[in-house]
Amino acid sequence: MALFLEENFDAVVIGAGHAGVESALALARLGHKTALLTVNLDNIAYMACNPSIGGTAKGHLVREIDALGGEMGINADRAMLQIKMLNRGKGSAVQSLRSQSDKYAYHKIMKSTLENTPNLRIIQCEATEIKVENGRVTGVVTSFNYLIPCKTVIVATGVYLNSRVIAGEWVKDEGPSGFAPATALTKNLIDLGFTVRRFKTGTPARLDKRSIDFSKLEIQEGETRVYPFSFMTDGVPKKQEPCYITYTNQKTHDIILSNLDRSPLYNGSILSTGPRYCPSIETKVVRFSDKDRHQVFLEPEGADTNEIYVQGMSTSLPHDVQIAMYRSINGLENCKIMRYAYAIEYDCIDSLDLKPTLEFKAIEGLFTAGQINGTSGYEEAAAQGLIAGINAAMQMQGKEPLVLSRDEAYIGVLIDDLVTKGTDEPYRMMTSRAEYRIFLRQDNADSRLTEKGRAVGLVTDERYTKFLERKRLIEKLNEEISVNLSPKETKEFIKAKSTGDVYGGLSVRDMIKRNISLEDIMEYFGLFKNYPYDILERVETDAKYEGYLKKGLEQIEKTRKLDEKKIPEDIDYYQISGLRNEAQEKLAKIRPQSLGQASRISGVNPADIAVLMVYLRISRG
Repeated sequence: MALFLEENFDAVVIGAGHAGVESALALARLGHKTALLTVNLDNIAYMACNPSIGGTAKGHLVREIDALGGEMGINADRAMLQIKMLNRGKGSAVQSLRSQSDKYAYHKIMKSTLENTPNLRIIQCEATEIKVENGRVTGVVTSFNYLIPCKTVIVATGVYLNSRVIAGEWVKDEGPSGFAPATALTKNLIDLGFTVRRFKTGTPARLDKRSIDFSKLEIQEGETRVYPFSFMTDGVPKKQEPCYITYTNQKTHDIILSNLDRSPLYNGSILSTGPRYCPSIETKVVRFSDKDRHQVFLEPEGADTNEIYVQGMSTSLPHDVQIAMYRSINGLENCKIMRYAYAIEYDCIDSLDLKPTLEFKAIEGLFTAGQINGTSGYEEAAAQGLIAGINAAMQMQGKEPLVLSRDEAYIGVLIDDLVTKGTDEPYRMMTSRAEYRIFLRQDNADSRLTEKGRAVGLVTDERYTKFLERKRLIEKLNEEISVNLSPKETKEFIKAKSTGDVYGGLSVRDMIKRNISLEDIMEYFGLFKNYPYDILERVETDAKYEGYLKKGLEQIEKTRKLDEKKIPEDIDYYQISGLRNEAQEKLAKIRPQSLGQASRISGVNPADIAVLMVYLRISRG
């Protein structure tokens, strides 16, 4: 059958999940005619798993996406049911925003945003083939036998490639939440040269809230004294929906353990690799056999639905076991399941096949983003989608790509980990992965990244004006906290706080360094009452960690010098004497773009880097 020729596009984005929508919006907003393909319009930005945005380290990603001009933060704020700051008792570097979202509102708002974005057309269809000529993308073929000519393609297929849903003995070839799978593209990706693997994720049941006895549960309220995800949003909702906590018990564990032979994870039905940091309840019970209970969170799926998400109890056990398991838990004795839990297997690629721009090394103009790259999570997907969209646009415009370094953003850590170290399991962002996390806080994401977003053209005039005003307030407050206060008042205050002797006046900055809270200082001296909460918190944190920040800058500078030493693309590592065999193999496969990236490759040691430095110095004369 002859191909039907669709209209020409600059870019085609395959998949409309959290990665795809950020890619498509970035491309369209940067002036490129873009087609966004999805197997179903109803799964645009769909929250197939947990109805939340953010979490440990993930909140950082959302704030960074927002600072660059992306959409996730704005959308999350508009669909918010509850918000909290996680890790309040720990340092500012690891505190992370997490919100409960109305998953149906989130989808509806994002779909409306896409539909009303100039240069963007949404098409419901399945992509079956990416056309390539002379090493460059030329178009996409759809299941309708249409050919869509284009200059660049971003593959953001999420967990839909050859997806298979499993619950006990029940197995079905389908995508999440009953959506159709994408069955044709994997073969094409393999033919194009991608290395394809099989990963797994899962989701818990959804319960009817009318069948839950909330009086037996611990209530978890949201916070109102906290900043939102987007720097464009003014505050958070005053009225928020509660969540609840309950726990598994020995009866729950006995039910699980006595049915392990029916668990696809333990009877050999599932052989693919699942997420280490979001294990199923059966894995938790087996792995942590010393624990007599596990925490379970009950979270609303939306403002206009009775569905309750059972966070912490993902499973692929059979339906009859699920009923017994959930009903063994305090408060859930009479619960009714609206949607059963399941595991889902899917195809993804080896992220070592990618450049730091997220472009496929073997084909110009072909980018990938999101869970197809081996990651888990909405936030990780959206971050990659935004960067892939920006870099596809920069390539078409003949401009330098946007590659964020590890000291500039969590997004930089995420992508560098993927393209330098790779992943053998669904990758999840964590604060421990970021060696410069004291610099990469949520509160300073705009200071780190908004100028970069402005340079590529994504940060609007309205956003940039707001950024400049915030910058002005921060600078003004920093000046004010550096002025010495009255020696008499200061001495009395410090004495009351028992933080040492005072010989003369102290500034507010000095007092913050003595570990006195800015809130206490403000209350005692009557200062800074006209500053917004987020500005006060930002300046206080900078002052508190001033010494650590100065030390950290020295280490960052050393790393940057290595990253500035570029490696030629055509270098033959096998001809460099002195490099160990393992180092030659790893360097030849990953083909790092700089000495800094080379130094972070597993299997390449400092001696190999020294040999490489000498070789580059000699070869450049």
